[in-house]
Amino acid sequence: MDSVSSGSSLQFLAKLLRDAQEDDDDDDDDEHVPHCSVSTMTPGSIGPVKKEATGTFQVKSENRKTIWSAEEVPEGSEFDDTWDPREQPEYQILFKQCVGTEDVFFGMSRKDPSTACCEDVVIKIKLPETKYSDITLDIQDKVLDLRTPKKKLLLHLPYHVDSKNGKARFLSEEETLEVTLRVSRKFDFINFV
Repeated sequence: MDSVSSGSSLQFLAKLLRDAQEDDDDDDDDEHVPHCSVSTMTPGSIGPVKKEATGTFQVKSENRKTIWSAEEVPEGSEFDDTWDPREQPEYQILFKQCVGTEDVFFGMSRKDPSTACCEDVVIKIKLPETKYSDITLDIQDKVLDLRTPKKKLLLHLPYHVDSKNGKARFLSEEETLEVTLRVSRKFDFINFV
């Protein structure tokens, strides 16, 4: 049986391919097909020579002076003030889910302990030496913005929340603000049936 990897058979194959290419590209005289030998032959040297395509970059922005599109700027960045000297308070993000006996003992629903199965996000913010009347709280779909005379917190939330139907309560004895927000995901109607 004849071996395909012998030097003479590879040279013969390269000659056949080169002859077929010369027949196809008679009008392109400036292209040069390199002479193939066993030492310089690679898989890329077999077949027609590829031409490099030069493409143009299309700018899709309506205003050519803008650097970022609206989708690239994170929500809530307009509130971020790096020059504000107020310090950031300590906070915790907790996840809460409603479970029943069928979930805990029998596992009948599709709920598990992960955050993907949680219905609520609870944010606990420690605000020492703060009165309830001094707190300004603004909640958007993905951002929590808290301002007091001494503290400032701009928190990008891990999930989209229902900003219209949240609950906040100030626990004066613990000096903690507790904000409970309902998580709104696209496919919750499927996951929590």
